[in-house]
Amino acid sequence: MEDLKMSLKLPLFGKTFSPKKIPPRKSASLSSLHTLDRSTREIELGLEYGPPIMNVGGHTLKFEDGQWITESGGNVSVREVERLKKRNIQLEEENNVLKLKIEILLDMLTQSTVDYHLMEKEVQEITPLH
Repeated sequence: MEDLKMSLKLPLFGKTFSPKKIPPRKSASLSSLHTLDRSTREIELGLEYGPPIMNVGGHTLKFEDGQWITESGGNVSVREVERLKKRNIQLEEENNVLKLKIEILLDMLTQSTVDYHLMEKEVQEITPLH
């Protein structure tokens, strides 16, 4: 029994796994911009980088807020078109709600008019008897 316990304690392959350490890299960057002082970098790259802009097929595209927006070829940007589409949908929904309210009010008016005429007819039937 003791031999069985001892054989279970020994590792299967003899040694534990230990990988070799990797030596650090010698050159971190191939760019020489990190060696320039701040004022030289500002002259080379400019003070304000701004959003990326590119020309594709005669159209200027500008990247703002996670979207590419056209700046030429049309007077309205894609963002403005999307805003107008959302507003149009909102107004259509509001219009449908108002139409439904008008229908309900007309039904209520019709019902009250019918009730009034019925009561008037009953009054006319009762008054000649007296």
